[in-house]
Amino acid sequence: SSLLNHMAREHSFSIGLPDNIVYCDEFLDTLQNKLDSLQCLYCEKTFRDKTTLKDHMRKKTHRRINANNHDYDRFYVINYLELGKTWEEVQSEDDRDLLDDGDENDWSDWRAHPVSVVCLFCDHESETMDQIYTHMKDTHRFDLHLLKTEHNLSFYQQVKLVNFIRRQIHQSRCYGCQEKFGSRADMLHHIVSKGHVMNLPEMSTWDQPQYYFPTYENDALLCALSDTDGDESDEMSHSEDVPVIAEDISNLQALKQSSILNQLLKN
Repeated sequence: SSLLNHMAREHSFSIGLPDNIVYCDEFLDTLQNKLDSLQCLYCEKTFRDKTTLKDHMRKKTHRRINANNHDYDRFYVINYLELGKTWEEVQSEDDRDLLDDGDENDWSDWRAHPVSVVCLFCDHESETMDQIYTHMKDTHRFDLHLLKTEHNLSFYQQVKLVNFIRRQIHQSRCYGCQEKFGSRADMLHHIVSKGHVMNLPEMSTWDQPQYYFPTYENDALLCALSDTDGDESDEMSHSEDVPVIAEDISNLQALKQSSILNQLLKN
C-alpha cells in the first residue's frame, strides 16, 4: 500500500485504493512490462524511446490505466462481487428498489428469487443443487460427492476445496498439476485430455486457511455442501453378552462367617 500511495502522491499516478486491489505484485509487473515495451498505459500506443513515452503520458495526462482493457479486471475486488458480472455491470445495476421507500414492516410485495448456482468449470447456471451436480458430472466428469467420500472430507475441507478450484479456474490454472494457461478454454481442454478432472493435488496445497474465503461473493455452491454422510449410517458396535455367574450360596453359614458384611446379616 505504501508503494501505491507513493505513486499517487509523488507521481500523480494512481491505479486505485490499495484495499480495492488483489494480486498487487502481478498487477505491478504487468504495468512494468508495458512501460518496458515503451507502451502508454492509457492509449496503449507504442513509442520509440522512454523520453518520448514520458512526455506523451505527461502532456496527454495519460498517467492512468485504460479502464476498457479487461485484462486489468482480475486485479480489482469489484469484479469478484458477483459471479459472472464485470465491474461495469455491477455499477450499472439499478439499486433504487433497495431503498426504504415505505413501511419497512410491509412484506406484501416480497418475492423470492430462485437460487442461481454456477458451475465450477463454465458459466452454466442451475436453479437447484441437484441440477448443477448433474451438469458437472455429465459435462465435465467432475463428481464432488465422490471426492468427498474418497478423501473423507469434512464440511470445512469441502469449502476450502471448492474455493481453491474456483480460484485456480479463474486464473486459468490446472488445479491438478498447477500448470498455467493463456485462456480458460486451453486450461479446460488440458484438464480433460490429461485426466486431471478428479485429480487433486496434495491436501496441503488447498487445505489452507486462505481458502475459507470464497473467490466470488454469494457463491451458492457453498450452500450445497453437506457435513453428513446422507444415507450412510454409522456402524454400530455391539458388545457380546457377558454371562453373570450367581454367587454360590450352598453353604450360607460359612458365607456369613467369612463375609466382612456379616454384621449386617440377620440371623
